[in-house]
Amino acid sequence: MTGFIITWIVTTVTFVILTKLPTGIESESLGKSAIAALIFGLLNGLTGWFINNPIINVFTLGFMFLIGNTILFGLTALLVKGFRLRWGIMSAVIGALGVTVINQILFQILRTLQIT
Repeated sequence: MTGFIITWIVTTVTFVILTKLPTGIESESLGKSAIAALIFGLLNGLTGWFINNPIINVFTLGFMFLIGNTILFGLTALLVKGFRLRWGIMSAVIGALGVTVINQILFQILRTLQIT
């Protein structure tokens, strides 16, 4: 349970960072970003077995991971009112890449601090 909460907080921070960068991702508040991070995490948990499958990613050269996370990002924006993608699919692609990179950086910082 603790791992889930830490992942949710890290993803929320990532979503807040993405809204502050010129990515076309907008959120009305911190609460909307937290809800969006929760929805994104739940959707990723339901489809992660397929999107993060190493065999599929090798055969598709990682494009399945990018396409899958782009779709999840778009679905999250569709489901959470107040969390928008200003540039449509382009914002979803940038968001998918941003979540991957920023989450990795934040989790590496947490591992260095021995929090996770």
